[in-house]
Amino acid sequence: MTLYSIVAAGALALSTLVLNRSYGQVPTQGQSQLLGGLPAGMTADQLAQLVQQNPQFGNLIRQRLQQSGLTPDQVRAQLTASGYPANLLDAYLSPAQLGPTTGAPSTQILGVLQALGMATGSVSADSLFPEAGIARGAPIPAESLAVGNYVFGVDVFRRATTQFLPQLAGPVDPMYRLAPGDVLVVVLTGGVEQAYQLTVTRDGFVNIPQAGQIFVNNLTLEGVRTVLYERLGRVYSKLRGPDPTIKLDATVGRVRINQIYVIGEVTQPGAYQISALGTALSALYAAGGVTTRADMRQLEIRRVGNVVATLDLYDYLLRGDKRGDIRLETGDVVYVPLHGTRVQVTGAVLRPAIYELKDGETLPDVLHAAGGFRANAAVDRLTIHRILPPAQRRPGPLPRAAMDVALTVAASSEQHGSAQPGQAASAAAPDPLGGVIIPSLPLDNGDSVVVDSIGPLDSLLYVGINGMVNKPGRYPWQEGMTLRDLMKLARGPKIGAYLKDAEIARLPGDRSQGQLADTLRAPIDSTYLLERDRAGHYIGPAGQGFPGSGAPEFPLQPYDEVLVLKQAHFELQRTVQVRGEVQFPGTYALRSKNDRLTDVLDRAGGLTPQAYANGIRFFRRDAGAGRVGLELAKVLKNQRDKDNIVLTDGDSLYIPSYVPTVRVEGAVNSPGSVTYVRGQGLDYYLSAAGGVSFKGDKKRIFVQQPNGNVRAVRKRPLFFGTSKPAPEPGALVVVPVRDTTAQSQTGTIIAGVAQIIAALTTIIVVVVTRP
Repeated sequence: MTLYSIVAAGALALSTLVLNRSYGQVPTQGQSQLLGGLPAGMTADQLAQLVQQNPQFGNLIRQRLQQSGLTPDQVRAQLTASGYPANLLDAYLSPAQLGPTTGAPSTQILGVLQALGMATGSVSADSLFPEAGIARGAPIPAESLAVGNYVFGVDVFRRATTQFLPQLAGPVDPMYRLAPGDVLVVVLTGGVEQAYQLTVTRDGFVNIPQAGQIFVNNLTLEGVRTVLYERLGRVYSKLRGPDPTIKLDATVGRVRINQIYVIGEVTQPGAYQISALGTALSALYAAGGVTTRADMRQLEIRRVGNVVATLDLYDYLLRGDKRGDIRLETGDVVYVPLHGTRVQVTGAVLRPAIYELKDGETLPDVLHAAGGFRANAAVDRLTIHRILPPAQRRPGPLPRAAMDVALTVAASSEQHGSAQPGQAASAAAPDPLGGVIIPSLPLDNGDSVVVDSIGPLDSLLYVGINGMVNKPGRYPWQEGMTLRDLMKLARGPKIGAYLKDAEIARLPGDRSQGQLADTLRAPIDSTYLLERDRAGHYIGPAGQGFPGSGAPEFPLQPYDEVLVLKQAHFELQRTVQVRGEVQFPGTYALRSKNDRLTDVLDRAGGLTPQAYANGIRFFRRDAGAGRVGLELAKVLKNQRDKDNIVLTDGDSLYIPSYVPTVRVEGAVNSPGSVTYVRGQGLDYYLSAAGGVSFKGDKKRIFVQQPNGNVRAVRKRPLFFGTSKPAPEPGALVVVPVRDTTAQSQTGTIIAGVAQIIAALTTIIVVVVTRP
């Protein structure tokens, strides 16, 4: 087993632990993977620091090294060959002394292990470190999100893909303050090529050869550069002056690890090792996030016994403001107290949830936190449900009270009596309340604010329109609404509408006689048409003309039902298709409702000499009739024949040419077409097709004549034999397959007859032998 495989196995096990604790890290853009598994920019010193900062990882590596059988010299040789310091793992070459592990993996280790691509593995974290796992809370159910039965903001820390880990790679900002444990890199270029890697001592000094000790504790990086420029300028004269030839740069090569304490209402209180770049949010996430009992409006950051900052998570969650999220120092305490006043907001708001209020915040503040009103919110009033104080409670099971709060809508957002939620109050700052003026009412702990939704249409005042309009249905009634307004909502009349008057059914004023509605006629004219031509004239429907007579506007009342009538006898053209052997095939429009088959054939020029009248194929679309058998030859001889039917819309007929064959299909020995022979009957064509097979049912043979008529073989009464249809040219003979599964009823009938005869014989014997 190689040294790298040992270290990789340990990292793999710890990364599995990281995944079970819902940590996640996405490598920064541009970060590449180098040979050996280290990301670009990661030095051996950084790796050594990461290994040393996690006791669980160290214990695991110590176990794997002991199990590998490698001697300490072999381990050091492999480290040197891989480009690492030979003493990198000296601390883990001693015999394993396992004991209770303390602390959680630092955020630096978590981020680097994810960047190394060691996010999978079969090692069970629970078996390695059962006491170190942090259980993330279960995600909030969708139904709780929908009704607002959850504490706003708590779910942010329950999402495994979200973390507030500080960035490992990249430069630190100039305002970063140095402290013991940081590694400062000083580079001189130009006339002097020199680089120094300086660790800040416990006393806050760095020791530079030829310049001595320099105190840098609690100085910003920019301040350290100024001090170094001054001190090294005494050693290198070319560093200062009007024309310097030496340039100086100072950066932080490795940041320190701070010991932070997170207590209060968090999932797992305790001490955590966090990068010096970490903030209060980093500490909260390392501790598993806040609980549902936490105060998210006033988290305290305590330093040396004093509160140095307070963090309002709502600033970050609602406005993306992280100015209160300060960097932490070693020994800082992040304290999460119990919550204060909480109010639940439900109903027609964008983000129903339970919200926490600061001192002085009122009803508008909590509605702003809830995202404002939805589009279907009833913004004329809302309800506040409150738990009464003990002194105000009366005897009864429900010590609650409900307060009705009236709202007003700004004049700029009024339109037909309805508010416009989400309308911008100004070009720069949109108003989530849509111009609704909310009274600044104080709220008590446990209050519930309910914003009602606009009810469905059938629960409001409405009017209906049906008949010859393009969009029939029900529409909200508004004060002053006329029949013309409703016609516009219905997208105008259809072609064929009767534009002289419309029928309106209105709720009766007197129901003493059981009346359900009063009907009246409202005058209309062609001005109710919506479309115009280029000259500005109304485009009326085909049919009867309706001049614009200036019909008066007809006001509507709630629940009126308007019926736009159809013009009497108005219909669009009915068409039939004529194809095949006719002089002028095509699609013909019927001239009247009484046009018959011969009328259309006459307009089509009659049949051609090649037409086969007995082979007509007539199809009717109406009512799904399908093919209809007609005797066209008889119709052509006698127009009063029953088959000269009245045509309807969608009919089609096809006249084929003469077909001198008869098709035989089904249970015959040689299915196929047989040449038609005048005077031959059904048996001839069956014999020509090889005869009926043993599976054929001779009793159910039928013939479909070329005109669509179907004739079946049938047995005549008594001794008159069997009637067999004679196939015509183009006919189809079908022999069905006999049903061999049906049992014969002959035996049953004979047995029944025998029982009846036996019974009659018994009766006769008894009667005869009676004295």
